[in-house]
Amino acid sequence: MTNALGFARLRLVALNIDGVLLNDTFSPVIHRYITGHGADYTADVERTVFSQPQKVAGERMADVLGGGLTGPQALAAYFEEREKYLRDHPVTVQPGAVELLTRLRALGLRTVCYGGLAKAHFDRFLGEHAALFDGPEYVCTDAIRPGLREITTDVFSLEHDQALFVDDVARVAEAAHTHGFPFIGFPTSFEHSFQGHLMKEAGVRHLIRSLDDIDEALLRTLDEESATGTLWEN
Repeated sequence: MTNALGFARLRLVALNIDGVLLNDTFSPVIHRYITGHGADYTADVERTVFSQPQKVAGERMADVLGGGLTGPQALAAYFEEREKYLRDHPVTVQPGAVELLTRLRALGLRTVCYGGLAKAHFDRFLGEHAALFDGPEYVCTDAIRPGLREITTDVFSLEHDQALFVDDVARVAEAAHTHGFPFIGFPTSFEHSFQGHLMKEAGVRHLIRSLDDIDEALLRTLDEESATGTLWEN
């Protein structure tokens, strides 16, 4: 069964907040925080820290840094570092974000935003565009990382192949691969990031450099792959 606009499977596009709809203010801070404490910044660090529940991320940063830090202490110090960073590098809406949301709605697709911070973060930076989102508008995934199944099944009552996720973190791509979700990777342009490489390792077929790349043609390609069960074939 298809909807009025001809999509065989796709019904929802779920977009990560920080790094997708908003600029990446996490990778640079984590890099500065880790290296500033004398530790090496590696792909394994990104694997263990990115898109984890805050409690887990704090514990893993503490492990990387050593020196007897507890997880809560490492997490608190990280957020202090982030506040300093934001004074000179403020959070902004990504170029093309509002246009993408408008485009998705015009195609009859539902949209939702998700991320690890509380909804106040969404309200502050995307609240003026809340009408472009469906359902709860924003889902905090801190307790359910990465949250793909919960957003799709529990919040929107959809099948896995009906929800497309757009994220900047390879760990989310790996979960999408494992559970059969359509996925678009939007890795950060931060020079020290390993996410683009890790996404390719995870088998991501659709990597974009800007939100403008998510056009109707790409969406219909993903829809066809969903309908034919070829989402993650090489």
